[in-house]
Amino acid sequence: MSRFSHDENFFHGKSESLGVLIVNLGTPDEPTTKAVRRYLKEFLSDGRVVEIPKVIWWCILNGIILRTRPAKSAKLYASVWEDAGSPLLKYGKLQQQALQAEMNVRVNAPVHVELAMRYGNPSILQGLRNLRAKGARRLLVLPLYPQYSAATTATTYDAVSKEMKRWRWLPEIRFVNQYHDNPKYIEALANSVKKHWAEHGQNEKLVMSFHGLPRRNLELGDPYHCQCHKTGRLLAEALELNPEQWLVTFQSRFGRAEWLKPYTDKTLEALAKDGVKGVDVVCPGFSSDCLETLEEIAGENREVFEEAGGEKYTYIPALNDEPEHIHVLADLVQQHTQGWPEMSPDWTESAAQAHDKITQDLAKSMGAKQ
Repeated sequence: MSRFSHDENFFHGKSESLGVLIVNLGTPDEPTTKAVRRYLKEFLSDGRVVEIPKVIWWCILNGIILRTRPAKSAKLYASVWEDAGSPLLKYGKLQQQALQAEMNVRVNAPVHVELAMRYGNPSILQGLRNLRAKGARRLLVLPLYPQYSAATTATTYDAVSKEMKRWRWLPEIRFVNQYHDNPKYIEALANSVKKHWAEHGQNEKLVMSFHGLPRRNLELGDPYHCQCHKTGRLLAEALELNPEQWLVTFQSRFGRAEWLKPYTDKTLEALAKDGVKGVDVVCPGFSSDCLETLEEIAGENREVFEEAGGEKYTYIPALNDEPEHIHVLADLVQQHTQGWPEMSPDWTESAAQAHDKITQDLAKSMGAKQ
């Protein structure tokens, strides 16, 4: 029995298209202990996410974490859950729909956009198979992580590669590694901050908080830390801030090991104690709002700052499905798909059909049954 799946079999005259798979981290299916446990097990079992010897980590994960953390996390998810599901899923679907609409306007050729989550649903497996069913012979994978890390971007590549091992007829594949210093991305970030300030006023400090990673990742060669700082510097320059007005921090540390510093919560506490009365917090590493930005940054860290004496704390939302953000994503798609037929200004459906007809006639003359 063949190990390859059979629904991608080649036949003459099969229509072709360009597929775009946008990928984010993931979400449980429901804000319940059972669903969160299933999600956390998949997420935390990834060797790129937790770089601890498997035997040791298996005991910690299954003996401690999955026994205690799911119930606590389920309550946090319930606090931000909406009718459309988790915020990450809600905004992911809106981004997919908006990007599809934008590509329909920009490109005459068939381009199909699918959403996938690295962990949970909709899965990368399902997203890839949906694109294959739509005739995607050229595939662009766009992880929605502006800054590259092995724990995020690279593990998306792993998942795509794992599914491709089951395909006999592989599509052409391109992969976006990062866009942390993309000028239009920086401009979109800056405009979102300016818009927030115009509506709510500007506080003394702008804290740019990124998701944290163990410091060991940096020491082993992961570029994430440096790319976060570059994004922060470029954003500060676009906003014309002086060095005293902004800083980069890292959130969501876990366990006892040292993580990237300075820590967001400790920094906010220190700022308040030093007499800073107001801060604005933005998360330039998140393409969508999620549990981490809405509960931890907008909620928990607000309490940390106010309990230490701070008076005004505002969270500036992620870019989510804002039109300018969608334009950035569409620009990335066009940039990384240059040279493919669907991106040619000369592409027309009639020309593609004529070419297919010639190929089919030739195949039939050579005895092809399909």
